[in-house]
Amino acid sequence: MGVAGIHTGFAVAVFGGVLRDVVARGVFNTVGTDPMVGAVIWFVLFGAMLFICGLAVAALDRATGGELPRPLGWGLLALATLGVVLMPASGFWLAFPPAIAVLARKDW
Repeated sequence: MGVAGIHTGFAVAVFGGVLRDVVARGVFNTVGTDPMVGAVIWFVLFGAMLFICGLAVAALDRATGGELPRPLGWGLLALATLGVVLMPASGFWLAFPPAIAVLARKDW
């Protein structure tokens, strides 16, 4: 959830002008064919999805007494690796610590 907060905060700080323009145009159907607006909206929505996934992982962590499924860590590690390979200058680096934390748990 922390990574989601950083992701969304970055979006607002860097792309605030684009987001204000979307709101000024009434939000509905404002992406159209503008690739910049589309990329910014996807960026913001991905941050929201990260937060929702973080909520689910936190609930799973509490429900299982900290026994998160190992494939969760491997999947996150694979996604982070692919993201860094495709876009080295990105926030995908922030996904490595949570992936490693899941994989490094002693309860395996």
